Amino acid sequence: MKTQAFNPYLPSWEYIPDGEPYVFGDRVYVYGSHDQFDGKSFCLGDYVCWSAPTTDLSDWRFEGTIFEATQDPKNPNREGALFAPDVAKGTDGKYYLYYALSNQNVTSVAVSDTPAGKYEFLGYIKDANGTPAGEAEPRYRQFDPGVLVDDDGKVYFATGFSPRDKSHFDKSGILCMGAYLFELEPDMLTIKRGGDIVAPSVHNSKGTGFEGHEFFEASSLRKVGDKYYFVYSSINSHELCYAVSDYPDRGYKFGGTIVSNADIPLHGENVFANYGGNTHGSIVEIEGQWYVFYHRQTNLHQYSRQACAERIRIQPDGSIPQSEITSCGLNGKPLQAKGRYESRIACNLSSDKGADFYSLSKMPSEGRPYFTQTTPDGNYQEGESAQYIANMHNNYWCGFKYFSFDGDESKITASARGSG
Repeated sequence: MKTQAFNPYLPSWEYIPDGEPYVFGDRVYVYGSHDQFDGKSFCLGDYVCWSAPTTDLSDWRFEGTIFEATQDPKNPNREGALFAPDVAKGTDGKYYLYYALSNQNVTSVAVSDTPAGKYEFLGYIKDANGTPAGEAEPRYRQFDPGVLVDDDGKVYFATGFSPRDKSHFDKSGILCMGAYLFELEPDMLTIKRGGDIVAPSVHNSKGTGFEGHEFFEASSLRKVGDKYYFVYSSINSHELCYAVSDYPDRGYKFGGTIVSNADIPLHGENVFANYGGNTHGSIVEIEGQWYVFYHRQTNLHQYSRQACAERIRIQPDGSIPQSEITSCGLNGKPLQAKGRYESRIACNLSSDKGADFYSLSKMPSEGRPYFTQTTPDGNYQEGESAQYIANMHNNYWCGFKYFSFDGDESKITASARGSG
């Protein structure tokens, strides 16, 4: 690599959660939603794309804005936010962007001739009669779409959102009892068949093997060898879990947790080694090595999330041991114990009161160290950092993993600012 890679792997001022990674050609592309620093809600920005050579995961390039919220005919005045997207390469060689607006119960589709766009609006996932899915009966919840184009050209589409409190959905008649999976026609838009639950919610999981890690959101479909993986965010929210099947559209069995942005339970049952919050992501193979992409929380709430990644191992039996969160991430090995490093690459934050789960609204800083940045927005020059750790006190700590002390290194110094 040109330089070392860190977590978060994008610049300190960039907030791209919900990352779906794909290798197209000789580059890896990450598609996600777009938060703002100290935003007041999720996904306030337009879709942008970042990519890197598969041979150098330190060299991320900004591909620009690939789709704007106002391009959707149902959103001309930007009332709806662009929630987590997914991208699939069709058998026609074109690239299809799938997403759901925050104020609509439909899944929209845009298309481009190239992975990095720009994408143009194409239409809505629809039934055979042309009625958009989510508006036609039965009304499946359209949220966090996941799409897989199988080796035989068949197209599979998953959607769903299953919170603990489903009273709103009961009143509206929208189905929210798990992740629902469909097969699409080759046009990438029309539902051919489906509607079965591939991962149950907390309301219907008894006896399924998903108990304690039921489906919440963030559907993602991947194929590894001859096995199919359904990656999702569980009802615990801080963890990405997976289920495995021999078939793309049925028979998924719970596998385990791939990564938790609070590192639960690697340090003990329900012990937070980091301030947690929701997560979303998936797995990808790059140059023979598998990775999981996910996001972390900053600024004392869940509205300013940043992209991270870790190495994972897929065992011969198909299982994936949980990966701990680290500072080195895509680097593939410990960082060199020499030179200067930004505090923002800490992978653990906690205090004498322990860490906890960030709420949606901004929490008080009392008892909590946290990541923040110097200005709300700004164009920072290469080598500069917008970000730092605030509110450090006695018995608060930040953890960095890992560094390789393989020479004559013998000293660590830290720079700080403040009063007291």
